[in-house]
Amino acid sequence: MKKTRLFVTASLFAALIFVATMFLNVKLPNGYANLGDAFIIAAAFLIGPKYGACAAAIGATLSDICLGYVMYAPATFVVKAVMAIISGSVAAKHKGRPAILLASLLSEVIMIAGYFIYESFLYGVSGAALSVAGNSVQGLVNIFVAYALTVVLRKYLSSYVNTMK
Repeated sequence: MKKTRLFVTASLFAALIFVATMFLNVKLPNGYANLGDAFIIAAAFLIGPKYGACAAAIGATLSDICLGYVMYAPATFVVKAVMAIISGSVAAKHKGRPAILLASLLSEVIMIAGYFIYESFLYGVSGAALSVAGNSVQGLVNIFVAYALTVVLRKYLSSYVNTMK
């Protein structure tokens, strides 16, 4: 029963990440900024690094494919999974609201660095540098949204989440 709940919850988070990435976004010159990272961080906090990474990789990658950014799909799959692994690991070791901020910050640094490295291969270092500002703004917004989302979801879903642990 525990694994079934985790699987279903991870699937739900994959869908939420997909929707937040697909529909809550703003086009940028090199791609788009979105709110999917907030749901990635919340998923990692609530269901752990392993299931959170699966939800993150699937939801965000499907969004890239559906939005026509297929060339970013391999990077998205890896970067978003690593973000969830880091967030979930921080959540497992540290409790409380400061841990949410720490995990969110680390996750967004990974996002910025991961896409910079990937885009360096696509566009060269100077081309990749152009996306750092947009990714940084996306990261800052997602840190605050992830904090609020995680606090609210923890409060209202605490009894449900505790049955999975």
